[in-house]
Amino acid sequence: MPKRLPKVEFVALIAMLFATIAFSIDSMLPALPEIAAELTPAHPNHAQLILTSFVLGMGLATILTGPLSDAIGRRRVILGGAAVYMVGAAIAWASGSLEMMLIGRLIQGFGAAGPRIAAIAIVRDLYKGRDMARLMSFVMMVFTLVPAVAPTIGAGIIAVTGWRGIFGAFLVFALFSSGWMLLRQEETLDPSNRRSLRARVLYQGVVEVLSNRVVAISVAAQGFCFSILFANISSIQQIFDITFDQGAHFPLWFGLIGLVAAASSLLNAWLVGRFGMRRLATAALLLQLIFSSAIAMLFAGPWLPPHAGFGVYLVWTCSVFFLNGLTLGNLNSIAMEPMGHLAGMAASVLGSVGTVIAVILAVPIGLAFDGTPLPLMASTALLAAVALFLTIRIGRQEEAVTA
Repeated sequence: MPKRLPKVEFVALIAMLFATIAFSIDSMLPALPEIAAELTPAHPNHAQLILTSFVLGMGLATILTGPLSDAIGRRRVILGGAAVYMVGAAIAWASGSLEMMLIGRLIQGFGAAGPRIAAIAIVRDLYKGRDMARLMSFVMMVFTLVPAVAPTIGAGIIAVTGWRGIFGAFLVFALFSSGWMLLRQEETLDPSNRRSLRARVLYQGVVEVLSNRVVAISVAAQGFCFSILFANISSIQQIFDITFDQGAHFPLWFGLIGLVAAASSLLNAWLVGRFGMRRLATAALLLQLIFSSAIAMLFAGPWLPPHAGFGVYLVWTCSVFFLNGLTLGNLNSIAMEPMGHLAGMAASVLGSVGTVIAVILAVPIGLAFDGTPLPLMASTALLAAVALFLTIRIGRQEEAVTA
């Protein structure tokens, strides 16, 4: 087995690689009004596409990065992905139109898929079972601290350099994380587990991953959970600014939400060894369904005093991010558990299918913003209901396999 880094450093490194995604999305949030005013003044709601185009690029490239990491190694994929990411950041920095901005963000997403998937494969190379789930919880806890501070960092950069300076920060971030990886983490892919990049071998790998019913159902459930997350992130800046006139304080409020999300990951690390991954995910989704339905009905009816709207929305948003901390990591670990012999391919399929599902569902939800959070709340309840149904199916499938 490859030499392991000290656990604290390993968690920090993997979280840093994961945080490429969070930093690339959340630090953009304060910039959206300025970018919309400059690049798409007639359709300011289209600025949300700057977020989802990044996510789409990441989802599309994810199907390639896993097989690549199984063939040429995890380190090469991470370093190559960082290079592509920086090219996309440069294009976005120089963009003079929304269309060019979206191209740059799409390329950035392509590059971010490398660190995202190869990092998961590294964790699976070195850990398994509940140890893997526990370590992933700590990774997610550190990872969620980035969204807590990213909008504040983004707002500070914008205040000094304008919105284009954000893309310079992306370049620095990618250089730091990939350099850390290059200097400290040796290759974790066992030579005996290397797989050919021939089309037939890739096809057989995808079929093997998706033919496992536990994995297939987990992928679908994870996709709906990602949809909840991405839909909320896409709309959150507009809701704070337009609906509740809290745009000036948005980075601080979002930092609070990020801290709540980090706390859920810490709680998950403590609970997963006692109750298991599926039970925690099921309980979290049930709570999400009940609470989101109740809050949606509250906003739809005449019972909510106008002055209470922002406080209720803030509590609900914290609950969304908190409960996601009890679902995404656990569903991912459930799906990865039986796939140790082709961890890169499995991580690739999981990430690609889940992310593409999320983009397909999150884009229309974000564009449905009507000045109130009601469309988002109702959509969150519906997505949670579907994810809950699928997670319950995972348990029944596991029982059928062991019967």
